[in-house]
Amino acid sequence: MSDSVNQEIAGSRDRADHSRQRSDLEPYQLERFRTMAAEIAGRNPFWTRRFEAAGVDPVGINDWEAFRAIPFVTKAELVADQAESPPYGTNLTYELTRYSRLHQTSGTTGRPMRWLDTPASWDWFMECWRQIFASIGLRESDRLFFPFSFGPFIGFWAGFEGANRLGNLCIPGGGMSSEARLQMLLDNSATIVCCTPTYALRLAEVAAEKGIDLAAGSVRALIVAGEPGGGIPATKERIERGWGARVFDHWGMTEIGALAVEPENAPGTLAMLQRECVAEVVDPVTGAPVEPGQMGELIITNLGRWGTPLIRYRTGDLVVPEYTETATALGMMRLKGGILGRVDDMVTIRGNNVFPSSLEAILREFASVVEYRIEVRTERAMQHLRIEIEPADTLAEPAVKQLLVEVGRAVKDRLNFNAEVAAVAPASLPRFELKGRRFIRVEPGESQATG
Repeated sequence: MSDSVNQEIAGSRDRADHSRQRSDLEPYQLERFRTMAAEIAGRNPFWTRRFEAAGVDPVGINDWEAFRAIPFVTKAELVADQAESPPYGTNLTYELTRYSRLHQTSGTTGRPMRWLDTPASWDWFMECWRQIFASIGLRESDRLFFPFSFGPFIGFWAGFEGANRLGNLCIPGGGMSSEARLQMLLDNSATIVCCTPTYALRLAEVAAEKGIDLAAGSVRALIVAGEPGGGIPATKERIERGWGARVFDHWGMTEIGALAVEPENAPGTLAMLQRECVAEVVDPVTGAPVEPGQMGELIITNLGRWGTPLIRYRTGDLVVPEYTETATALGMMRLKGGILGRVDDMVTIRGNNVFPSSLEAILREFASVVEYRIEVRTERAMQHLRIEIEPADTLAEPAVKQLLVEVGRAVKDRLNFNAEVAAVAPASLPRFELKGRRFIRVEPGESQATG
């Protein structure tokens, strides 16, 4: 079977029934998985080794119990594979001449990975974005602005090309200052902005400094991704207030594709594109499936990226699954509140499990907190958490002191521990254009300078 068959499958999706019951969706997913497995088994060295080591015949899998016999795969294993077989590793189904796209992970959680796509795999990526744009109500008249670097990090590369293929005007905003990007956005009357939540806040901050009223402008929506902020109500509200526009959360990864979005008619959730993937939610420790409404780790098998597939991939993202009655084009699994945190970001403070997103949810409720940073260090064998906040420069000293008290009280009331809360000088904390790095673990003997 050739890669062109994958392309034909992608082209036939529009003709598929978009209102399946769950009993119809699951056989559809299994059949797509077997078709993919028949293509990669024996061709893709990485997956061929894993199937043989697990004693699994992927083409013969007919139920979910057999599917779950395939071991999870982790990012650490993929990184190690690329280190052992540089520069791309062995997760390649075809000869290198068949690949036409290269992207690289941001490296925020470790060593960056390089990821290749064939034209057919990239077409699948475009189909995912077609579904995402349909879900948020993209209009023919929309003009999309993409203020990211256009470097090897996938960012919104796929979103840019996906909207372009739909015929929308796509405006690149790479290689510019924030002020220049705002001017380009205004000059071209952009209606949708695609960026990280952190950069949406930064652009709003710069606009306020320059006297630009974004809320009175042409932007009607923002699609944000790369961080949990789009699913944190206080962060989302701050962005929407600054822009006068609706925020749509979106989820994906360089290595798995774009696979979830906050639908126009279901705010506060992420809908999985289950026609394009198998999404599981498991206990991070035992690996057993969790019940609906319980938090667990999201596991993904993408079904259309045959050139560099991932099967039962541990994303490290923590979610709470819910299920709708029918399986629509965006599947039936919804993630309540979006991405709630990461397995590797959890810290235990005075016996309480704490995620950076929980702290952000509190800090963004304070309008006078312009920016923040969180440091975690070990003191006398216990985890100690320090929150540095940058108050608005209009606050007088007594008001700053009161703000510190109120922030500390909110953390105590809602997370059940006392945090050290300190103010830093205006404009002293870093600003970010992609993913924010506000959560810092300080090892014994290390120091972190503010700024």
